[in-house]
Amino acid sequence: MKHCTHISARPARRLLSCALASWLLIGAAPLAHAQSTSATLRGQVSGAGQGATVTATNTATGLSRTARVGADGSYIVGGLPPGPYRVEVVADGQASSQALTLQVGQTATLNVDAAPSAAVTPDRGATDLSTVKVTAPPVIAETRTSEVATYVSQQQIQSLPQSSRNFLAFADIVPGMIFEQSADGSARLRSGAQNGNGINVFIDGVGQKNYVLQGGVSGQDSSSGNPFPQLAIGEYKVITSNYKAEYDQISGAAVTALTKSGTNAFKGQFFWDYTTEKWRDRTYAEEQPGGVKVPSSEEQFGASFGGPIIQDRLFFFATYEAKRIDRPRTVRVGDTAFDPADLTPELANYLGPVTVPFEQDSYFGKLTLQANENNLIELSAKIRDETELTNVGDGPNVPSYGSDKSNDSKRFDLRWQFSNENWLNDLHLTHEDDAWSPRPISFGPGYQIRNNLVNTEDGNAILNVGGGADYQDKAQKGDGLQNDLTFYGLQGHTIKVGVKYKDVEVSSLQRNPASPQYSVDYYENLDAGNTTLDSFIPYRVRFQSVLPGAEEGAVKSKNKQFGLYVQDDWQVNDRLELNLGVRYDYEKTPAYEDFVTPQGLVTALQGWSNIQNTDYNINDYISTGSNREADKDNWAPRLGFSYDLAGDQRHVIFGGAGRSYDRNLFDYLALEQISTSFAPYTYNFDSANHPCDVGTTTCLAWDTSYFDPANLDALAAANPNLGSEVQLLNNDLKTPYSDQFSVGMRNIVELAGAQWNTSAAIAHVRSYDGLLFTLGNRNPDGSFHGCDNGAQWSCAPFDQPIPGYGNLLLVDNAIDTKLNQLLLSADKAYTEQSPWGVTIAYTFSDAKENRLSTAATNEHYLFDLPSLDGQSFLRSAGVPRQRLVMTAMAGVWGFTLSSKLTLATPEPIAAVDCRAGDGNCKFASYTPDHTIGYKQLDMALEKVFDTGTSVKMRVRGDVFNVFDWNNFTQYNTDYASALLGTRSGPDTRWPPRMFKLSFGLDW
Repeated sequence: MKHCTHISARPARRLLSCALASWLLIGAAPLAHAQSTSATLRGQVSGAGQGATVTATNTATGLSRTARVGADGSYIVGGLPPGPYRVEVVADGQASSQALTLQVGQTATLNVDAAPSAAVTPDRGATDLSTVKVTAPPVIAETRTSEVATYVSQQQIQSLPQSSRNFLAFADIVPGMIFEQSADGSARLRSGAQNGNGINVFIDGVGQKNYVLQGGVSGQDSSSGNPFPQLAIGEYKVITSNYKAEYDQISGAAVTALTKSGTNAFKGQFFWDYTTEKWRDRTYAEEQPGGVKVPSSEEQFGASFGGPIIQDRLFFFATYEAKRIDRPRTVRVGDTAFDPADLTPELANYLGPVTVPFEQDSYFGKLTLQANENNLIELSAKIRDETELTNVGDGPNVPSYGSDKSNDSKRFDLRWQFSNENWLNDLHLTHEDDAWSPRPISFGPGYQIRNNLVNTEDGNAILNVGGGADYQDKAQKGDGLQNDLTFYGLQGHTIKVGVKYKDVEVSSLQRNPASPQYSVDYYENLDAGNTTLDSFIPYRVRFQSVLPGAEEGAVKSKNKQFGLYVQDDWQVNDRLELNLGVRYDYEKTPAYEDFVTPQGLVTALQGWSNIQNTDYNINDYISTGSNREADKDNWAPRLGFSYDLAGDQRHVIFGGAGRSYDRNLFDYLALEQISTSFAPYTYNFDSANHPCDVGTTTCLAWDTSYFDPANLDALAAANPNLGSEVQLLNNDLKTPYSDQFSVGMRNIVELAGAQWNTSAAIAHVRSYDGLLFTLGNRNPDGSFHGCDNGAQWSCAPFDQPIPGYGNLLLVDNAIDTKLNQLLLSADKAYTEQSPWGVTIAYTFSDAKENRLSTAATNEHYLFDLPSLDGQSFLRSAGVPRQRLVMTAMAGVWGFTLSSKLTLATPEPIAAVDCRAGDGNCKFASYTPDHTIGYKQLDMALEKVFDTGTSVKMRVRGDVFNVFDWNNFTQYNTDYASALLGTRSGPDTRWPPRMFKLSFGLDW
């Protein structure tokens, strides 16, 4: 047997590996089932004779599955699509039926007691219900899972207040989750100390991971849109940590959602909702002197329809949702020290309110074929088209400087589920095609007008006018196969094995700036008598040009992903269950592995004396095309347990430990090739306030001919590579991952005649190996710092570029986070019998990170220090210490009243502490001194009208931010200033108090 004695340079990677490897070698055999949305029914039939059976029949579709009761009285019926069921138990010729509802991914327990067999008379046969009875409540919350998990029901999705129709918005009713909607309307879901990149969402068992961009979920990077039509979502489960081995490409939270399917009844739904600026209060910025209430509106509408094509056999479901938004923005000067009254009339006309549009159309369709009891086939398709105007307003960007962004997605899934008494096989064939493409609204010279009285080097922004800078095209397209097999035939064990293969082309095109950007010293031009935009003389130009010999196109990589896992859910006895699993993932990225560093650059780097005796080895970043390999060390053990104290599922202790691997975003990996294909250039123009030596390589005398891009390209061609920034990846990049530990207790208690589900858990999560970009430039003596005054902070050697090139950026695994959380929850479910419901989710977080803003803004650049070595962990920016989310809903007299209250302590903000002097600054985490940093109360009231036909009409009103609380986001974080902690700007989180009207039909 191989002994686990090797000590890795990455000590966290060996955690748990030895223990699990030993378990596998000793004899963990067979195999299993993926990010499962299917439910499982299990239990005991005590006192039953030989031949007893349990049959579960879906009352909506007629799907029926039967399992035999084992010699020990146990049974398992697996692979059940969530929904309403009739369960029939036949024992010794006697029968009983029980109605219950199964949730997504749930393992429900139904115990039955069969009395001594009685004679079966011909006229009564198996319809005598007197001798078989249920001995444990069947409709009971899943308490025996080792996961830290919570369900979000269809009732909550339909009833709770929500403005965006992004189904992920309901995930923050789960402890540990944060759903944020930024001032620009974009939304993201994240958990713990990590940013949103660590999230993965599984739709019908298929991951929706974004391989190229941020946001975790495909299509969620900087988007106001929804990742999936909400009408198509049935229910979902949120797992914040300790997920089982089925889940892949994830280091944060997992969301596993079930889409709706057609049934034997024709059903449909239509909705329309609308709000306008007339139905909202002014934002804080609009209330300021001179502020104007900006015209705005949000309109959402859609419909769904489903039913049988062949009764009990073939069904269809289809939905369409649209979103139309005109969101308010305000163009204002970017430098708070600049007086807008000093603007020329031409520039002053740019200030004020603007409206930016957003449009999205989403489609989803599904065909379901129940060929027989053993075969279930589904074909589903999602199409999303989205356009948006971005980078405008709430700052210095005028409308002409903005970006027209498209964000489209197509996903297809062919699923075949085969089952028999002991086996369930779940096969998916998938296709995905996602594209994210911002383009400048206008091309031509871009003017970055600066206030150089504050910062003489490059000024502070006043206004950005003219041709925009943002030109990108990021995409992923390919096919996948995943097969998951579950075996129930071994007493006490549910053994799963799964395999996954994807062939996906990822691509990245980034040409920023798309238009030449000219820096203009505003007061220098005014002093020279230049008062109009076309008369301004710039002191600097930045542009991008194709390097000689490079191809002008996207960086593409035909990636191949492999994954496999094995898992055993072992029911040791009627109280103890162990979840033992391991998964392995491997991904080949040819763009990274096969890249060859250009020889000219290699020569320049190896001959650069500044880095011959410094703190890194440049050869670790020079790629020959054969010295890089994919990370082969991604073994992820996952161990869990649950112990039922009384054997009735009402008081269960649970916990576990596990590792999970995510992935490196291709957007970052592609920068190496982009930087050696499209070179950014900077030239200075000699002027009174910005003198330079004309005739040197980067200093020119101003001439209006430099407004012509062709002349700028000629400058680049004459001096190839000069000033071009170079980004190089470490030859031994690892895959980001997290280690997760949790322990807790779930309880089901009766209170005031109602059943409450409570949970208390402690979770510890460590994440490792996030990518960090640092400056590779060094001084002639090899040092990093060194200002003339001896300062050691903000004195990075940007003036020491690669000879013949520009600055050098190095990319390494370096960003880590630490998280300790207390997660408390209580909920009372809304049912027809008890039409009121309550959820309470409290989270206490001790979150730290070694690169501030990791969680809040995904900051991954570091230029003030050579590396993060020796840096202390500071409180994570963007993670409140305490967060409380409460919801309530009640139905009476045809009305449904619902509410949601969110309270959080202030979020830490990334800061710099320079109280010891400018040369001795240090990173700091500043938390505003307020008791409550975020608060919002939303309410909704809905009335359902019975029209006397099969059609029901719904009218609903939602009020968001009922008390119009301002949640400010801009604070002064200068520790050396008396203004520390004061607000530095008018920005607040959206929305102000706002009313939305909705109308709907159900049939």
